[in-house]
Amino acid sequence: MVCCLKVLVGNGLAFCVSKGVLMLLRHANSQSPILDTCLMDNHGRPINYLRLSITDRCNLRCRYCRPEEGVPFIGHEEILSFEELERLTIIFCALGVEKLRVTGGEPFARKGCLPFLQRLRNIKGLNSLHVTTNGVETEQYLASLSELGIDSINLSLDTLDHRRFWRITRRDHFANVMQTLQDIIERRIPLKINSVILADTSDEEIIGLARLAQKFPITLRFIEKMPFSGSARPEKLVNGNLLQRLKRIFPAMKECPQSSPSTARIYSLPRYKGSIGIIHGYSRLFCSTCNKVRITPTGMLKTCLYDNGVLDLKKMLRSGADNGQIEAAILYCIQKRCINGHEAELLAKRDKEPSMASIGG
Repeated sequence: MVCCLKVLVGNGLAFCVSKGVLMLLRHANSQSPILDTCLMDNHGRPINYLRLSITDRCNLRCRYCRPEEGVPFIGHEEILSFEELERLTIIFCALGVEKLRVTGGEPFARKGCLPFLQRLRNIKGLNSLHVTTNGVETEQYLASLSELGIDSINLSLDTLDHRRFWRITRRDHFANVMQTLQDIIERRIPLKINSVILADTSDEEIIGLARLAQKFPITLRFIEKMPFSGSARPEKLVNGNLLQRLKRIFPAMKECPQSSPSTARIYSLPRYKGSIGIIHGYSRLFCSTCNKVRITPTGMLKTCLYDNGVLDLKKMLRSGADNGQIEAAILYCIQKRCINGHEAELLAKRDKEPSMASIGG
């Protein structure tokens, strides 16, 4: 008798995962010209990067991410436990994932985040561990993060002006974030700053942020605003051509060659210790080389930022599926991946924008 588990995947489709299915999927995936251990999607893109969102909670209310009030948080029992998150990480690393980013919401808003990061460090096959944070509560953990050898920190920071920080985030935590920024730099932890460009972001503000990359060996990445505000009546997207705008402000910027897939295009500037970059999140110019998948706090696998989730991993974990069955379901979904974010968004057909905090941006 063959043990078979019925698995529900995106668009209401279901299939049975058995040992035979797992072997067939692994064989199909192993035809990669790169490595047998490389996870490859149906468009020939290697998948070696996992973003793990551990909470939807956040101590800011950024206007491009979620409404100020009336946002129902996901119940504790609906969020994956740290043990479940760790198990999924082990499974993905066995499939070929080498890079992991822990994000939220705000990951440090969840009690136990630091011990969880420390456990992740010991997972076989995981070569680099990263964290994305808003910096509000992060300063107290920096010594421990440095000690465990965190490979980099992404800090979300849209302005260097105290008043404008409050207008964007609707919270007065500017001093905390600036202290975190200073301490990360002093500890020499590799740092990327993510700055969302809004309709009212001025050239002067962009120049001020870029000066951080002039003074310090960091990467300052400007991000197109994306349709993930958590609102049924979101602000109008006014991205224009961000690259042309930056070239006008910084005419000497020169694109840097990149050896690995990245969502960002990176540029150097004369006499800059660091670099600046652009993440075309709305234009989706990076889809052809996208190497990442996401897991939401509730355990939904997202093979694209713009899809609604293609596999309920929480249901599999809590219904007794073994690691092999979960691997098979993941491989199946990877082989059904949309070619780009435009296709994924078209299939999603949402009534309102989801919140980036619930996705794990």
